[in-house]
Amino acid sequence: MNLKCSMPPKKKTYPALVFLLGLLILTVILYQSDKDEQEHLRTITHLNAATYGEHLSHDIYRGIMITDALEDILISENGKIDNFPKVADKLMTDYTQSIQIAPNGVVTDIYPAAGNEAGKIDLLNDPARGEICRYGRDYKVVTLQGPFDLKQGGQGIAIRNPVYLEDTNGNSKFWGFTITIIRVPDIFANSVQALTNFGYDYQLSKNIFPGSDTYEEVSSSSSALENPVNYTFDIGGSSFQLSVVPKHGLHNPKELFLYTIIGLCVVLFLTGLTAVILMVEDQKRILQITATTDPLTGLLNRKGFDEQMKKVMVNHPNLPCVGVQMDIDDFKFINDMYGHAIGDMALQTLAQSMRNAFPKEAILCRNGGDEFSILWVGVTEDEAKETIHKFTHQPRFFSYQGEQKPFYISLGYAAHRPHGSDVVDLIRFADVALYEVKLHGKHNCLAYRPEYKIQHRCSLGFRLQDISRNLPGAFLIYTADPQNDRILFANHEMIELAGCQDFDDFMEYSQQHFHHLIRPDEQAAVEASIWKQISSEKAGNNDYVKFHFVKKDGTCRPVLDHGRRIHNSYYGDVFYVLIMDCQLVESYYRKSRDS
Repeated sequence: MNLKCSMPPKKKTYPALVFLLGLLILTVILYQSDKDEQEHLRTITHLNAATYGEHLSHDIYRGIMITDALEDILISENGKIDNFPKVADKLMTDYTQSIQIAPNGVVTDIYPAAGNEAGKIDLLNDPARGEICRYGRDYKVVTLQGPFDLKQGGQGIAIRNPVYLEDTNGNSKFWGFTITIIRVPDIFANSVQALTNFGYDYQLSKNIFPGSDTYEEVSSSSSALENPVNYTFDIGGSSFQLSVVPKHGLHNPKELFLYTIIGLCVVLFLTGLTAVILMVEDQKRILQITATTDPLTGLLNRKGFDEQMKKVMVNHPNLPCVGVQMDIDDFKFINDMYGHAIGDMALQTLAQSMRNAFPKEAILCRNGGDEFSILWVGVTEDEAKETIHKFTHQPRFFSYQGEQKPFYISLGYAAHRPHGSDVVDLIRFADVALYEVKLHGKHNCLAYRPEYKIQHRCSLGFRLQDISRNLPGAFLIYTADPQNDRILFANHEMIELAGCQDFDDFMEYSQQHFHHLIRPDEQAAVEASIWKQISSEKAGNNDYVKFHFVKKDGTCRPVLDHGRRIHNSYYGDVFYVLIMDCQLVESYYRKSRDS
């Protein structure tokens, strides 16, 4: 009997339904992916807009600095500038069209004079210039007017700086304006060129009058901007707006096409599609968290800290606050001797102690390495002092091989008033105070004082690694214990003297003990001599001894050992030892004597 089996018609549609469902899901995913990509591109574009906006602000400020220089001269010379053409010539730049002065608002001097004769006008009463000039005079603010067509060709912006002098009674009196005409876009040509080279179209606009919401174009790329990202910055009494958008827009068709191809393949594996979606969403969540968070400690990273500081500057400009800078004393030593995992443990311990010691409103940050920052808002130096000192000196430990090892911190802090003009200054001043602590022995805290000098930190520029590597001799550290002379550190010269490849090779050869470097028949005598000298008050914790140094290849070389016993907070008593090759030293002496 022949049986003909067939799939029920209803089930025949399942593959089609799965495919259609997959297409539907894929469509939704592609839409969301494109949306996320737009948001991502917009975020990056905003960051670049802010960066180049600051560059443009700096460029334009260069023009203001010319008027500031003239103002300084006028103030110092009681309203006079001798030999104005000579002074102006020195201030001219490749982006400056002209430099002017206008006592009582009337332009009397222009450099260069040729071609600018028509510029000698009464600014305060001029129909086109009077209103904005009177505004600058009355509100004592620098004004920028333009852009406007220059008779010499191109466009320019007039920067007018109102100058006030004190009379004999100490009253401020309007003198007039210092003026410079800058060419646009010449003054910020490099910045906009860099923006263009980076793949962006742009438009720079300026409000037509201080306080106005109406903007006029200053400069732009040739392409029209669609859905741009805007960044606004203020200079003097004017507001500028930089509009930026990627040349290809906020859509990436190539990437979208690639996702479509991948998605069509993934549709055939519906379970894989789910896994991919979950992975992408999880990755997005991780990226959002790690953007402003230090992954090791859970504190803010430098980017997140800077963002919070800006919020404080904007929202609470006059609120008292204290800035703190700190780091772990001898952190490199901890990493080198105990390993980076232990160093990470110390960092996490310090971070947790910061959370416990400071209130929730304090902004906690790990800058990187062993450097940490705190911005404590709403407190004065006197109010914060006790907490900071208690925090600095509280015991801290990390666990190593079942033992609790102490570690210490150094800390500097500064108050918002009277030392810093803004919270950014706080961190800089706190950093100065931190280095002042370093100069005086570490494991302490100091409040910033104006007499502390930033240049002091240069004396801290030599690291143990640099010094040990460049010592003109073999150097090692081992525990000052007759029963356990365990090697803790060896420099490059010591490793080479032993004929080893690297530190690990040296430690394996020496079995991590100093006496294994001494010829066996001399070990007892050498160790006895060392401890006899150390025990002598005359020696002063120093020892000098000769012995035969055993190299890895079995050969021996006569050496001179100069040791010193030092107390270390991590290891107790240790020996610092310099070893000189006697044969090498004697050969140099013979050569010197013979010559």
